Amino acid sequence: MIKRVLIANRGEIARRIARTCRRLGVEYVAVHSDADHRSAHLEGAVERVRIGPAAAAESYLDVTALVDAALRTGCDAVHPGYGFLSEHPGFAAAVAAAGLVWVGPDAEMITAMGDKSTARALMAAAGVPVLPGSETATESAEAILADAERIGYPVMLKPVAGGGGKGMRVVRAAAELPDAVAEAVRLGRGSFGDGRLLVERYVERPRHLEVQVFGDRHGNVVHLFERECSLQRRHQKVVEEAPAANLPDAVRAELLEAAVRGARSLGYVNAGTFEFIVDPADRCYFLEVNTRLQVEHPVTEEITGVDLVEWQLRVADGQPLPLAQDEITATGHAVEVRVYAEDPAEGFRPAPGRAAAVRWPAGVRVEAAFDDTATGHGTGAAGFDAGFDTGLDAGFDAGLDSFEPESGGSAFTGGAEVPAFYDPMVAKLIAHAPDRPAALRRLADAVRGTALLGLTTNLGFLVELLRAPAVVAGRMDTHLVDALVATPAEGSTTPAERAEAAAACAAAMQLPPLDGAPASPWQGTVGPSDRRRLDPVAPFGRVELRHGRRTLGVGLTARRGASVEVQVEGRPFTVAATAVPGSPGLFRGTVDGLAWTGLRTAAGWELGIDGHRVALADRSVAGAGAAAADNAVKTPMPGTVVGLLCEVGDRVEEGAALVVVEAMKMENRILAPFTGVVTAITCAVRDLVATEQVLVELAPADDDA
Repeated sequence: MIKRVLIANRGEIARRIARTCRRLGVEYVAVHSDADHRSAHLEGAVERVRIGPAAAAESYLDVTALVDAALRTGCDAVHPGYGFLSEHPGFAAAVAAAGLVWVGPDAEMITAMGDKSTARALMAAAGVPVLPGSETATESAEAILADAERIGYPVMLKPVAGGGGKGMRVVRAAAELPDAVAEAVRLGRGSFGDGRLLVERYVERPRHLEVQVFGDRHGNVVHLFERECSLQRRHQKVVEEAPAANLPDAVRAELLEAAVRGARSLGYVNAGTFEFIVDPADRCYFLEVNTRLQVEHPVTEEITGVDLVEWQLRVADGQPLPLAQDEITATGHAVEVRVYAEDPAEGFRPAPGRAAAVRWPAGVRVEAAFDDTATGHGTGAAGFDAGFDTGLDAGFDAGLDSFEPESGGSAFTGGAEVPAFYDPMVAKLIAHAPDRPAALRRLADAVRGTALLGLTTNLGFLVELLRAPAVVAGRMDTHLVDALVATPAEGSTTPAERAEAAAACAAAMQLPPLDGAPASPWQGTVGPSDRRRLDPVAPFGRVELRHGRRTLGVGLTARRGASVEVQVEGRPFTVAATAVPGSPGLFRGTVDGLAWTGLRTAAGWELGIDGHRVALADRSVAGAGAAAADNAVKTPMPGTVVGLLCEVGDRVEEGAALVVVEAMKMENRILAPFTGVVTAITCAVRDLVATEQVLVELAPADDDA
């Protein structure tokens, strides 16, 4: 068996691989950039190797540094995880050339499947159904036009290199083609070093299904059933499940057989995913092959009880597959959501930063990636320790398993950080149950019970997505998420409503115990006709809180046992609030039936309302400096300034872009909060900036003063 593995990755996937290594008695070496020098994925490693600065190109994408780290630490194998260099044939070849074992398909297979034109041709030759499309990839607009005319519009332009949908373009008429081709070629050259395109018939409202396959060096090839990956935004998966919902048995059998036939024709070795699209008539077409472990692999592990990382290590070691096809069974249903540090209200803009408090749910499998040490617990697939793959600083008392008695869970503080240099995914939550409705309910409860205070995340969006009627009914396609974003579900709370609910919760957090607390703002008299102090039934007090530029007046009207009646701008709320033992300033409870968590901070309050983040400031803290603070344009995320779009003295309209900050491989435009005049610019191009750093100062325009 392999004795020592270099894990050439970071975060939750590095911890996932490490967990299986520990169970098998395989030593592992961890690598890290400067940004990850305290990351949780370093725990338990026999050696830790610095491979470069924070930027991925100078660390996790440095083939020479990674191979050298493996050789210097006596490793006999390298596991690439997913992302970064996991599908880089040059890395696989360099590992093999160094006499090390590559845990995955070899460089030749990665090369063949990484070229969509080659993969398509090989699958067509193997009898796997492919969409009508071009026979060869090209940059020629004339050749692409001829192919499109033959195939019939609409068509999809697909770069032969790259992945994640980057560069894909839908063209519905010949007149649109020249510009679309020019743009796609330019992006392909810039992003992948290859501008060649394929043309395929575009399928309206398809489902995206994939089949997990495994092959060994003894000629065995098996599948581990299919996964549904149709819930996507910008071609990036958000929710995955296994098995696929509402899939006819005949179509499932065709899908699984096609994937195995394709893998066998290739002589495929190790883990792979054959991806397909399924049209509204349930016809299946080959899409691509991913020559690595998938982000969504836990749902397959949950229904099969198979540890896919263990299988990867055994196959790489030359062993046969542990199970034959008829020994692999599927039980129940599993659903996974990806939790991202991003702002759904701003087009899912990445939102790196530091979490002030983190609380994961119990009863589901949790895999998370942060930068500090971790503890936790959880449940997972049968046959191996699923646990919590968390990366959080365990600053809360371990006794916080009673944080929410009805569901358990664990909580942490201490500054868990999401750096701006890497992908913004911070966690995966996976629920397994006997059937799909039960798995969805369990997962929705888990998402609602998760708190990442201080970070802006997609948790609230996931809550709404999991309860969308089409998702509950299993009527999904790859455009559903975009449609839900464009048209919010009926009954969804608005940002203003969430701010008012948060203000009600913050008020409850200030409420003193029944015997009184002299520092409480709620102590005092109500009016000339009523001089009573705070008691369980009398109306009392009023404070003001700020949400952005808005001031919210909050009054407590009654106290009934464990709950209080609160009015915010005349709107009534019923709030239950409980202080978390051993964690000063942290509260949890319900507000009009919605779960919330809250943390008292120096500036005010951080709250999570049904998954949505709301930050409030105490009016007394904001005080006279509020106006000055409002005029400061700050960056919501750390990153690098790559563009200045204004100058001192410029008049700018509300919503105009002022600065461009690059974070998490994306450019983010920082906008003017109101119409005004630029009075100062406090940053320069190429500056590294921190969260909430002031970039520009504005003065209201004369007509808005």
